[in-house]
Amino acid sequence: MPVLNLKSDFAGAETLPEQMAAIGRRARQAARGMALASAQTKDEALRRIADRLRADADAILRENARDVAAAREAGQPEALIDRLRLDAARLSGIAGAVEKVGALADPVGRQLAAIERPNGLLIERVAVPLGVVGVIFESRPNVTADAGALCLKAGNAAILRAGSDSFRTSQAIARAMAQGLAEAGLPADAVQIVPTRDRAAVGLMLAGLDSCVDVIVPRGGRSLVERVQAEARVPVFAHLDGINHVYVDRAADLAMARTVLLNSKMRRVGVCGAAETLLVDRACAGTHLQPLVVALLEAGCAVRGDAETRAADPRVTPASEADWGTEYLDAVIAAKVVDGLDAAIAHIETYGSHHTDAIVTADEEAARRFLAEVDSAIVVHNASTQFADGGEFGFGAEIGIATGRMHARGPVGVEQLTTFKYRVHGHGQTRP
Repeated sequence: MPVLNLKSDFAGAETLPEQMAAIGRRARQAARGMALASAQTKDEALRRIADRLRADADAILRENARDVAAAREAGQPEALIDRLRLDAARLSGIAGAVEKVGALADPVGRQLAAIERPNGLLIERVAVPLGVVGVIFESRPNVTADAGALCLKAGNAAILRAGSDSFRTSQAIARAMAQGLAEAGLPADAVQIVPTRDRAAVGLMLAGLDSCVDVIVPRGGRSLVERVQAEARVPVFAHLDGINHVYVDRAADLAMARTVLLNSKMRRVGVCGAAETLLVDRACAGTHLQPLVVALLEAGCAVRGDAETRAADPRVTPASEADWGTEYLDAVIAAKVVDGLDAAIAHIETYGSHHTDAIVTADEEAARRFLAEVDSAIVVHNASTQFADGGEFGFGAEIGIATGRMHARGPVGVEQLTTFKYRVHGHGQTRP
């Protein structure tokens, strides 16, 4: 049974560029096989991958223990170590997530549009795989399985570059995935992991591996995403910041506003969908501002505000110009009173990152305008910004959140990992 063996596969390669070029060629070849795989075969492969992850649990957890020990020895913060650490329950959850991706509808082959021309030609627009997806990620080893499974479900091949912290764990997970693919009769090379910590490998992926990589998805901190966006010669699905706003309109129900705001900010402060700025309409500031600020403070959130917000509670500290454009990823929020909907939209356009922004209001016209005029990947009415997640959208999982305007926008799930082609059906027509 063929299983990916990184050492033997690259035994004859003398340089990193040669190793990476070999990975690219193998991925391109595997992508051709994946594009032709039936929905049933892909789903069987994902079930076998989940089974293999469970069967190889001891080996994966041993490698994870080595990664955790190395991170502790390097003095990494406890938050990073927690993201890195796996146990039996977490690994079981990873396997379960792979199975959930397998249970999704097949995105490949969907007819997106059909046009019948006056000359009798029938033109179909049909979903097809993207090809080879490069995923560059940092500490979380579960991304190896999540990203690989999503790419496979959409008929793609994946080249995964794990962070140094999760290097051993990710290698073990990738080996299990390759074996599951082979057991289902699909190319083991459809999931490959870069076999080195050398950061130069990232640059080679960003250059496209001799046109073998079709798209890059970075999953990590600002420095990683900035590098990818600056250097990539292939399309990128990514977001740089999640500077998300909750705007409390004059027609907002106060109890709803409090609930939505607290969940948007405090459910998980370190995720990209967390709210970072509160905007309150001046028309309701007299009744809404102080209760909202107090609710945040009592929940353990520091508030940095303009003069009117500081007047609402002495515990509020002054907000600087930089605060309006800061992604805190912490229990800190900036707060400001604005002169109505137009001013709120203008503030979001000036300081936002086009990720996720919410309005709380009972005024349907105000909500309609906000949803239409705020140019973000996700706009929300009367609900938390923390719904910015592929699982919450019913996508099963996500490979990331994209805030660009081309192709994918918002949570990138299996449908967003496809493109399309046109099929033209005729019966002998020629063009005059």
